[in-house]
Amino acid sequence: MFRIGQGYDVHRLVANRKLILGGVEIPYALGLLGHSDADVALHALMDAILGALARGDIGKLFPDTDDSLKDISSMLLLEKVARVMRDDGYGIVNADITIVAQTPKLAGHIDLMREATARGLGCAVSQVSVKATTTEKLGFTGRGDGIAAEAVVLLEKVDQP
Repeated sequence: MFRIGQGYDVHRLVANRKLILGGVEIPYALGLLGHSDADVALHALMDAILGALARGDIGKLFPDTDDSLKDISSMLLLEKVARVMRDDGYGIVNADITIVAQTPKLAGHIDLMREATARGLGCAVSQVSVKATTTEKLGFTGRGDGIAAEAVVLLEKVDQP
């Protein structure tokens, strides 16, 4: 049995924060504001996985009212979501993430993001796609006010040992 999930996330860019995307620190003057490290790429991916499992979204699993999650690495959260997925008897067929940002340019970081994301999911790099695009200077991402990400996953029911 297959299940498809879709996720979306957006965070504001601010000073005095590290920019973390796809589990990778990107050198940039601004970072994303959020309760965790605000990694929009991984947040969208986690929402896609949880959606495919009919488990709600990351806010349900990791509420921003939980002080123990303040500034937590989204990679740790992804590992927990991957555990939920496996416990539910599913595995990743493939994951496709699109990051929407006018700046910084992300092409040089894509391979590292794919590797980090695959590691967090416990799957092969060939099962993870990460792309970056701009909005041609339109909207909040085009003005550089924030970064957005969308993700789609295909899960497959796997035999449990």
